[in-house]
Amino acid sequence: MCNRYLSPDESAIERFWHIGGRQPWRGGEVFPRALGPFIRVDRESTEPARELVVGQWGLVPWFAKTARLTYSTNNARFEEGRQKASYKDSWAKGRRCIIPAVSFDETCWETGRNVWWRFRRADGGLWGLAGLWNTWADRTTGEVVESYTMLTLNADACPLMSRMHKPDPKLPPDEQDKRSVVPIEREDVDAWLFGTAAEAASLVRLASVDVFGAGPAA
Repeated sequence: MCNRYLSPDESAIERFWHIGGRQPWRGGEVFPRALGPFIRVDRESTEPARELVVGQWGLVPWFAKTARLTYSTNNARFEEGRQKASYKDSWAKGRRCIIPAVSFDETCWETGRNVWWRFRRADGGLWGLAGLWNTWADRTTGEVVESYTMLTLNADACPLMSRMHKPDPKLPPDEQDKRSVVPIEREDVDAWLFGTAAEAASLVRLASVDVFGAGPAA
């Protein structure tokens, strides 16, 4: 799972993903429950188009009574997301998004202590991480909150991502449920955003180790 990442600013996002119309965003580190940008289908366009939105990293589901949740929703297990109450509505309604990132950080415990690792793209590009979004409205005050979650996938079989996170001594090595974010390549963005649920699901896979430029954070 991911609990912090570095977001590019809005100009870099718009250049990389060809989005028109500026959404003010300076870039910087993003943490759970803080604001961050995501790319989704432009709901006001009559043609297939993308829009950049700034919302809370931590999805607020439709049934929430308040936007201040008592549980974490910044990461969603893809294997459960289509059935889990907090996320199944967003998946069923095609509310898929791309989360832009320069890098993301994960913890490595191979030395017996927590060492943060930083993951950039080996090709120098930006990450487009798979996510789900929701628009929540307070029925009493009318407050509207845009929010999103980052999808993760089991990475026990990945030679790189399986090294991350503190191992559970109660579980065997091949059943740790180590997690990885899900990169969506630029050529697949339209299929992720505009495609059918089946087409989108086919894109949820672990990235090749060659894609990563990773190592302990300076």
